[in-house]
Amino acid sequence: MDWILEVVPVPVSNLDRAKDFYSTQVGFTLDLDIQISPDTRIIQLTPPGSTCSIHLSTGPMPPGSVSGLQLVVPDLDTAHSELSGRGVKVTEIMHFDQGTRLPGRGDPWNNFIFFDDPDGNSWVIQERPQTPA
Repeated sequence: MDWILEVVPVPVSNLDRAKDFYSTQVGFTLDLDIQISPDTRIIQLTPPGSTCSIHLSTGPMPPGSVSGLQLVVPDLDTAHSELSGRGVKVTEIMHFDQGTRLPGRGDPWNNFIFFDDPDGNSWVIQERPQTPA
């Protein structure tokens, strides 16, 4: 039996601001924005190429409490350029050496950039180069 992760909740303080950040600045596809009751609005977005989406939520977790959400891309330089070009405050390319985050590239699996959403939920983007077929 497959167990497929489809949606990860991301707690935010302002749904419209978060929707704009993730769709316009980060480049996620807006899948759904629907008010299902006076107290419940569902906003779901999906990263390009992903089968897992995020669901923006105003509860029950505190805004900004999610850390280390990870995306994987084949070209970190392009991802960095796209995000910074759309106004996302993204770190330079970093790598880890014995648990310490350092500037610059590391081994092929050890290259990352980091950013936070407006509420402080943190994201990691890892470069995983595609291997030739």
